[in-house]
Amino acid sequence: DLYTFYTTDYDDLTDDPECLERFEELALQFYERAFADNPQFIATKFNPPVGLPSAKNYYIAQKFAYKNKNFSGNRHLGEDWNGKGGGNTDLGDPVYAIADGFVAFADDAGGGWHNVVVIVHKLKEKSDRYVVSLYGHLLSMDVRTGMFVHTTNRIGKIGNAKGRYIAHLHFEMRDDLLQHIGGGYGKKTTGFIKPSRFIKKHKKNNPF
Repeated sequence: DLYTFYTTDYDDLTDDPECLERFEELALQFYERAFADNPQFIATKFNPPVGLPSAKNYYIAQKFAYKNKNFSGNRHLGEDWNGKGGGNTDLGDPVYAIADGFVAFADDAGGGWHNVVVIVHKLKEKSDRYVVSLYGHLLSMDVRTGMFVHTTNRIGKIGNAKGRYIAHLHFEMRDDLLQHIGGGYGKKTTGFIKPSRFIKKHKKNNPF
């Protein structure tokens, strides 16, 4: 099931290339079918996840690939979006789908994550390419696993992982359908995308 898929580390499958290849094939077949049956949800443009339409009143507090000494010097695999008011002033602010897509995961991921939404996006510009967006530490969720969403649909609210952190949105993008949710940090950024750069490239006249 999708919960097991995204909360399990499949790195050990690299020791069994045939198993990994079959797993990738099944995942791709699933999403190809899903979007073939629902072509209106193929992504044509991308927007920021907060402060629509231009991320007004938000800033990136911790950048992609930043080496954080509090996490053993591992690199940040996403971007932390905070309200300019500081502290918990953005707690409960709306979070939006960055593009049309399929909600592959919407659940409490445990640990330091709390509520997480994962959306798979099929790109119209390249029919064989997918990207994945992840929205972490949400206070609440407005979507469920298995739904399709359009860009700018509200999917949840900014949270603080049950008080574990100051409120912010931990936002990731991946170009690997098999990436599990993980821990938000890693030694390498392979399989991950710098979110703000990707969104800016795929939205004309985006000022942020």
